Amino acid sequence: MPSPAAPPRKPCCTPERAAEAGPALPVMAARAAGTVEPDAELIALPGGAFTMGTDSTEGFAADGEGPSRRVTLRPFRIAPTVVTQRAFAAFVRATHYVTEAERFGSSFVFHLQLPPALREASPAPAGLPWWRVVAHACWQRPEGPGSHVHARPDHPVVHVSWNDTLAYCAWAGVRLPTEAEWEYAARGGIDGARYAWGDERDPGGRLQCNIWQGGFPDAPASGWRPGPVPADAFAPNGFGLHNACGNVWEWCADVFSPGYHRETPAENPLGAGEFGQRTMRGGSFLCHDSYCNRYRVAARSGSTPGSAASNIGFRVAADAA
Repeated sequence: MPSPAAPPRKPCCTPERAAEAGPALPVMAARAAGTVEPDAELIALPGGAFTMGTDSTEGFAADGEGPSRRVTLRPFRIAPTVVTQRAFAAFVRATHYVTEAERFGSSFVFHLQLPPALREASPAPAGLPWWRVVAHACWQRPEGPGSHVHARPDHPVVHVSWNDTLAYCAWAGVRLPTEAEWEYAARGGIDGARYAWGDERDPGGRLQCNIWQGGFPDAPASGWRPGPVPADAFAPNGFGLHNACGNVWEWCADVFSPGYHRETPAENPLGAGEFGQRTMRGGSFLCHDSYCNRYRVAARSGSTPGSAASNIGFRVAADAA
């Protein structure tokens, strides 16, 4: 049966589950060196000091985007793209892992990603009429029954929970980035900028990321279809990262707290704790300035670790080699 969504904690473009699916099936096989072609080599970043967060008031106060502060990180490595359908399929083939969305039997899909009949037949979560709880939607069937990922292996894997990402990382020998590592990498060496490429959203009139085009949530612009684009679409930022703004939300390692910038240390910070929401960064194709402008690099949000949706993916990282 479809799992109900928890009541929204704040205005947000992504619903969340009130529960987790229970113990995951064990990851049965570790990746053998050379047997799986990764999406791309991890990018080595030197770390050091940077300005994290923002003092701007354009975000949601409950998100805790500031105050801005100087943060220092040790060197680390991070993927240039989010994990693709191709890479996640290799993981599932090797381990027979079953995602939480598959175990729940449903996941959240944005209403305009669905054919009209399925849209009408699928219930909306409480308070979020532009979402549907779609039976059998999962990473292999992103828009539910009748959809498939065979023709889009280079697209982000979606419908993955925070718990699912940990299973993938354990198999692949990587980890999720911390929130601070994610923001440092997303800024691409441009300290204090609003976006991954600078302060202007559309420099020269050119779109730099996959965010909502048209009127949200029911009137997309002609020629633009709501949904993820390939993981390496759009030019990379100064560090070589693609789509750090928009496209799909990216899970981070941290437990989410609105007081993150006041509660965590200035050196290698990590939002810690056993329970609570996990941090998501980057925004998604549903971000629009009229409702949710969380595609800015300082923007942050959180969701429960069992949540999954058609606009949530993840990027991996690792300690310095």
